[in-house]
Amino acid sequence: MQITLTNASVFEENIFSQKNINAVVSADKDILSLLPADHAFEFNNCVVFPGFVDVHVHLREPGFSYKETIKTGTEAAAHGGYTAVCSMPNLNPAPDSREHLRLQTDKISSDAVISVFPYGTITKGQMGEELSDMDDISPEVIGFSDDGRGVQSDDMMRQAMLKAKELDKIIVAHCEVNELLRGGYIHDGEYAENHGHRGICSESEWAQIARDIELVKETGCKYHVCHISTKESVDIIRKAKAEGVDITCETGPHYLVLNDNDLQEDGRFKMNPPIRGEEDRLALIEGLKDGTIDMIATDHAPHSAEEKSRGLEKSLMGVVGLETAFPVLYTHLVKKGIISLEKLVEVMSINPCRRFGIKQDNCWSVWNLEEEYTVDPESFLSMGRATPFKGDRVFGKCLLTVHNGKIVWSEN
Repeated sequence: MQITLTNASVFEENIFSQKNINAVVSADKDILSLLPADHAFEFNNCVVFPGFVDVHVHLREPGFSYKETIKTGTEAAAHGGYTAVCSMPNLNPAPDSREHLRLQTDKISSDAVISVFPYGTITKGQMGEELSDMDDISPEVIGFSDDGRGVQSDDMMRQAMLKAKELDKIIVAHCEVNELLRGGYIHDGEYAENHGHRGICSESEWAQIARDIELVKETGCKYHVCHISTKESVDIIRKAKAEGVDITCETGPHYLVLNDNDLQEDGRFKMNPPIRGEEDRLALIEGLKDGTIDMIATDHAPHSAEEKSRGLEKSLMGVVGLETAFPVLYTHLVKKGIISLEKLVEVMSINPCRRFGIKQDNCWSVWNLEEEYTVDPESFLSMGRATPFKGDRVFGKCLLTVHNGKIVWSEN
């Protein structure tokens, strides 16, 4: 199997260079069963990126395979140029012990087409009452998270951070103060007020980030904040970094591109945290540009069509994003001159690898940045179809993804 890249722009160490490459890559014949064994791929005037890394995805297996499986989720990731993902632990059973974790890792070993690094839970069953078997599962997890739920008890989070520090693992926190939610399900802003919806206040997010930062100062653990969405969160994290706190954070494509005035009465616009106001969106962009926000993660969270068909109030929280992240961000941020292409690759590949200690070998993807098309969820490899970007015109088509020297996606 020969892959020829002619006049390709290749990303290497934060520099793009023009070069001709004749790359011979071993191919999995099952993946390319429709192609002749001697097929040669030739790409002209394309761009080659290191494999993207998403530190926040929901693969739904075990427990919720009607929403997504490790096989379909990793195929979707490869379709989007990703070669490594970190899988969140809100599963059934939750990976809070070696026995429960094994149910997931066995499936990863047999079904994943790219690298999958699972999280273990912070607390047993993600109930916030007792620490998980952190010592026992530590060798097999990338870090610890109760994603989907904020750890409400200060003392419980302190215990978790001290244990994570001892184990040299990172705490990855979904920050949410339950008592401030007040039954809300979209941002407490203009759209909620105008359409009679119950809103989620920004303080429910940033107040717990502020609490955790004080605990990080006390314990010295490595700490990462999931999917920040508010301007206050950006300010608090920026200040903590200036003080030398060992903290990183992520945001998602929808928070950078949309505000609450873009909402529609459709479950594909419902996620947690919610899409916020325009001031929040602009603050997130500034945080991305100045390095306060270290990486972009999709929070890929597939649900069944029925679960997302109940409107803003009744639909389950979560949207898919692995197959749209790069084209959406390239179209709305890079092509508009808001950030550079180098910056986008840094926050989608370089920074996640550095922070989480992920090493990639011969992992890359080939893109046609000039191809424009309409986002069509029916073309997704993910079982999830709910995306706020349905029908959008975007640029950037993934032509080929290579993981550990094997072709795992080909646009053919």
